[in-house]
Order: sequence, then structure tokens, then C-alpha cells
Amino acid sequence: MATERELSDFLKSVEKRAFKRSVYHVRDEEAALDIVQESMMKLAQHYGDKPPAELPMLFQRILSNCTLDWFRRQKTRNALFSNMSDFESASDDGDFDLLETYTALENSQQAESAEDSTRRAQVLREIEVEIQGLPPRQREAFLMRYWEDMDVAETAAAMGCSEGSVKTHCSRAVQALSKALKAKGLQP
Repeated sequence: MATERELSDFLKSVEKRAFKRSVYHVRDEEAALDIVQESMMKLAQHYGDKPPAELPMLFQRILSNCTLDWFRRQKTRNALFSNMSDFESASDDGDFDLLETYTALENSQQAESAEDSTRRAQVLREIEVEIQGLPPRQREAFLMRYWEDMDVAETAAAMGCSEGSVKTHCSRAVQALSKALKAKGLQP
């Protein structure tokens, strides 16, 4: 049985990766935060008494289910209501603040040039765009296998499909990403 400390440590260890995974799926940071929080609450409420070794698989499954629930709610909401903010014009005084995004490398031994930093940021942005463009099941399998570092059996259990399906989804995702990035001139 997981102690309160073990459960807390587990949740701290997965929160950032779970958030990033959710952002890739729903493409909305606030919704992703809600999904991760809901998943953590469900794990603590319903499965907090399980052995620590079972927590990662349970959490991945709960996170997947909460994400699917979010998509279902969005579909229903969009069918019934129109979002009035979609009709508002974009304002020039948005939330972006250049000073908040600037990080100085003053005490760094390995300061990279502005050109290298910009190039790296552009490549990462291109990769993220391509990952977001993958079909949902391919994206889910890809992120679990290569972002969460789960093996095929764990991914299959979390996704509720066969190991062969996971391998197929991952293979197709890697091929699609490779083709798209090569077309943009990005080579490994």
C-alpha cells in the first residue's frame, strides 16, 4: 500500500510530463492543467491505497480517460453553445511580455549565441507543431513511448489496445514526423 508520502512523491514526479502530454493533446494550457489536476485527484481518491508499483499505470490510464472526457465535453459544448470570445477581435495588448520571456545567461559557462538559441527554439517549435499534427492515437502512443519512456506493454495497457497497435501507431508517428521534418530541411 502506498503511503501518503509515496503518493505525493509520485504525483510530483509525473506532474510536468503529464502537463506537457495534456497540452499536446488538447492544445490549451488551462484545460491541460485542469485535466492533470482532475487525474491526480482521482488517483489519490480512488487508488491511493494501491501499491506504489501500480501507480504509474493507473495514473496513465486515468489521464487518458480524463483527456477523452474533456474532448467529449468540448464536443457537446460546441454543439450546444457558440463561444462568444471567438467573435472578439484580437487586442494588441495581449498577455505576451518580452521581458518575462527573456532569460539571461550571465553566469553560464556555455553561453550559446543568439543565432544558435533562435535556431534551436525554431527546431523545437517545428517538432512540437508536427507532433500536434499527428492523429490522436499516434500522438498518444508516441508521447507515451518516447516522452514518458513507457515500454510497449505499459503503453498498450494505458491506451486500452494491443501491443501490436501500439507498435503500429508509434511506427506511423515516427515515419510521419521524419517525413515532415525532412521536408522542412531538418535532419537528425
